[in-house]
Amino acid sequence: MGKVLPIRRPAETRRQLSDEALMAACGTGDTSALAELFDRFSPDVHRFLVRLRGADDHSIDDLVQDTFLHAFDGAGRFAGRSAVRTWLLAVAANLVKTYARGEVRRKERGRAYLELQDAEAAGPDLLAERRQLMARMSVALEGLPHDQRVVFLLCDVEGVRGVDAAKALGLREGTLYRRLHDARKAVRAAVLGGGT
Repeated sequence: MGKVLPIRRPAETRRQLSDEALMAACGTGDTSALAELFDRFSPDVHRFLVRLRGADDHSIDDLVQDTFLHAFDGAGRFAGRSAVRTWLLAVAANLVKTYARGEVRRKERGRAYLELQDAEAAGPDLLAERRQLMARMSVALEGLPHDQRVVFLLCDVEGVRGVDAAKALGLREGTLYRRLHDARKAVRAAVLGGGT
């Protein structure tokens, strides 16, 4: 028996493949399928990691690349219980946890994880209020345990359904919803209480 050879597809054909078909192709070692997945999902993974790690963290690009390399290596284990995007975000979250364990000291997190929309159009009072709210929100997120921060960002920021996030993270739904409840409660208290 010989080695399974990856099937090379023209770029146009790859763009027409479903996310699941690309994952299956990655499982055979098809690096062009990995490139297509990267093109489709790297902005989502990058945005998620920025929100999780902080905008000023210089390791984000490395973590994005590592996410896709781990996904490529683990493509054969992708069972399709969740969307490919959700699965990739879970891979990224697990990498961050592993990466954080190895850090000697944490880098200071970015000041804000939310983008200011229409900042120029907002008056100075509204702009100052938004910045204060974003700063309180950022501090609140930094104060959450990693597991709560991950479910909060996946469900409330990225819009992933709880059932899908639970599957992707390998959690019971009840565990996910408990973490989400605790995270929401802590964030709400920090934001409404001014972080005190």
